[in-house]
Amino acid sequence: MGRNDRLKEAFEFLRSNGKVHTQKDLAVQMGATRPNVSGAFKGDPKILTDNFIKRFNNAFDDIFNLNWLLDGDGEMLNAQADTANSNTQIKVTYEDRPRISRTSGRPYYNVDFIGGFDLVFNDQTVVPEYNIDFAPYNQDGVVWCNITGNSMQPKISHGDIIAIKEVVGWQDYLSMGEIYAVVTANHLRTVKIIRQGKSEGTLRFIPINTAEFDEQEVPIKMITRVFEVLGCMKRL
Repeated sequence: MGRNDRLKEAFEFLRSNGKVHTQKDLAVQMGATRPNVSGAFKGDPKILTDNFIKRFNNAFDDIFNLNWLLDGDGEMLNAQADTANSNTQIKVTYEDRPRISRTSGRPYYNVDFIGGFDLVFNDQTVVPEYNIDFAPYNQDGVVWCNITGNSMQPKISHGDIIAIKEVVGWQDYLSMGEIYAVVTANHLRTVKIIRQGKSEGTLRFIPINTAEFDEQEVPIKMITRVFEVLGCMKRL
């Protein structure tokens, strides 16, 4: 297992415990740039230095065994880390969990992105059912809505609630390999991983559940709006 593989394993541990959800979250937590985090995950030796690994660990109160992160020695978690049990769960406080609020957080619309999300922007009579207060996503422009379908299982399941934020200027730059919610000119709305298309001027829409769903290649000119999927959760 290489250093970048151990970084990915540590990242998955953090994600499974709700500390981060995307590489962007990790970059913000570390005070690093998104391209540098992406480069580290790919194993770029110019980025994945000892100092980068130390910054990563420091950003999460040194819960990981630094020797393991650097060289693979010992166990992943620091024996002194404050965990909810001996070695499997980060201690999560009430404030770390999403909660319903009327005064803080970001709006939740009880509509399905696939079926009726346009109403949120086009019909002024549509109002949020309540707010979801979850600190990592309490950002300007973030909204929560429902998602249906099974193409992104097991990461996103039918009936989950997703937090999304519109990507401004996506035509100029869009980070590949992330999950996006997309609207096209022919009224297709879908949530998929986006990668560069094989043909010029196209993007690939890739499902996680490849056993039941095929990827699509879509002309960029057909895409009208792109939203970054920041995270998902079960209905509160």
